[in-house]
Amino acid sequence: MNFLESVRIALRALTANKLRSALTMLGIIIGVGAVITLMSAGEGVSVYVEEQFRGFGSNLLFVIPGGEDQAFSGQPGTITGGAELTNDDVVALRDPIRAPDIVAVAPVVVQTTVVATAKEDMVARVEGVAPEYAPVRKWFPVAGEFIRDADIESRSRVAVLGQDIVDELFPDNPYPLGETVKINDVLFRVIGVMESKGGSSFGSQDETVMVPITTMQTRLVSMRSQSGDYQVSQIIVEAASKDRIDATSQQIATILRDQHEIDFSDEDDFTIFSQEDIISVFGNITNVLTTFLGAIAGISLLVGGIGIMNIMLVSVTERTREIGLRKAVGARRSDILWQFLLEAMSLSVVGGLIGIGLGALGSSIISNLIDGFSAVVTAQAVVLATTFSAAVGLIFGVYPARRASLLNPIEALRYE
Repeated sequence: MNFLESVRIALRALTANKLRSALTMLGIIIGVGAVITLMSAGEGVSVYVEEQFRGFGSNLLFVIPGGEDQAFSGQPGTITGGAELTNDDVVALRDPIRAPDIVAVAPVVVQTTVVATAKEDMVARVEGVAPEYAPVRKWFPVAGEFIRDADIESRSRVAVLGQDIVDELFPDNPYPLGETVKINDVLFRVIGVMESKGGSSFGSQDETVMVPITTMQTRLVSMRSQSGDYQVSQIIVEAASKDRIDATSQQIATILRDQHEIDFSDEDDFTIFSQEDIISVFGNITNVLTTFLGAIAGISLLVGGIGIMNIMLVSVTERTREIGLRKAVGARRSDILWQFLLEAMSLSVVGGLIGIGLGALGSSIISNLIDGFSAVVTAQAVVLATTFSAAVGLIFGVYPARRASLLNPIEALRYE
């Protein structure tokens, strides 16, 4: 018997019991659909995270106080232990002779506190920044202006608000230029409203109020080093190009080690990391998560495979006389084996194809339910799910097919 004839007989046997075949395929359909949906969601998370960090700016390096073992033990951007970064460090990094690959340096002082108006108040992230902050972050006002050098020099009480701050504190005024907000009981005049930036690894960037860094250091936060210099929470450095990020990191490390008088045998009291480092870490996490979700969904495929084996065993029992008759007229053991094996594989493959459509539908629903998020159906997920479903049919169909092929034709013909 040729292969096409075996396929035709297998499909005819399956269509003879349409409801049973459909219920048998259900486990495969759900399993493949779940695998594709969850893997697509995981891939979408990876793309979303990368887009968020790409939107933070380009060719950026972040310097925070504390060595690698303690830098992330507290909230992002806070001073940890005895480590510190100061205004003097910022000045040193701005030296083009010592750091030729540094394009811009943007120091930041961070505090989470209550920001209020006469009618509304909210807890927000307040950042003391310099004029370089906007171009480094690629984040600019949609109304008004950003902090200027004159504001830094005069320690002006001016503020630039993120979109979420405006929506919360000034619900009836999308551009509250000239209005005042109170931060730590100090009044600030609003001079600008930033464009909507969205979320980042540390929460929504639009929930940020920016004030001159000198005002922040002298009026809102008391952060001085042992030498009396003002401290900063973090320093954002823009490298000349993506290819020069490693060289820029080395220049930063050399300057800061010299500034902090660190011996060659001692570890750094600061940490430098790039956008690529962050994306890589989050990428590894999301890859593990995607694999884990895919493995959980794969359990459904195993359950579906057990269902296929069960039904095929029932089918072998029901068709014992048919098997005996076919052997009596000359069918070989391999013909019987292939017939039942193809039936099992047909169930799993057809179920897999339907599951692919179900998975694509599930991914589309997730994308529509979550604003700004798009589940990505990859060819890898489709191929993996289809291959796995076919393998399930093959593996779980072998035993019933072999059992059918080993039946004695005389006893099979006598079976009632």
